[in-house]
Amino acid sequence: MLDLSAFKTTDLVSLYSSVIKELKGREVIRTNNVIGDVGEYLAIEHYNNTPGLPTLAAAPIGTENIDAISRKGDRYSIKSTSGNVTGVFYGLEPEGSTNPDSQKFEYVIICKFNDDYELEEILEMEWEIFLKHKRWHSRMNAWNLSLTKEVCNDCKIIFQK
Repeated sequence: MLDLSAFKTTDLVSLYSSVIKELKGREVIRTNNVIGDVGEYLAIEHYNNTPGLPTLAAAPIGTENIDAISRKGDRYSIKSTSGNVTGVFYGLEPEGSTNPDSQKFEYVIICKFNDDYELEEILEMEWEIFLKHKRWHSRMNAWNLSLTKEVCNDCKIIFQK
């Protein structure tokens, strides 16, 4: 592993910039959401390289509600986190609404990273399980998932380090 402590801060910033540009050139990172893009890339790569899992393709940038689609047409929302809460899911009915949510995807894929940003786990849940566990995030005015033991137990483990 490279000893970064010997580098000047300005050199580290330059190195970071170079790494980001290289990852964008390799199409690992497609937006400015680095951890989200890395999670999407690693999840799609894992699915595509694991026998028995569906083959996924990245959805075009800006596609609402989904990040990948399978050859069968199943839609996947992919969330990455280094904590115990996912990013938010927009486009669903607000808290307190009596209208049913229209289905936005078939599956959620959750990429869990450790504090060193190494992929620890990939979890998958179906739409119905997502509806069971979604939690209102009032500040974001959208839904997210808290990765409690109960939520994780309701998920299919796709990868575990």
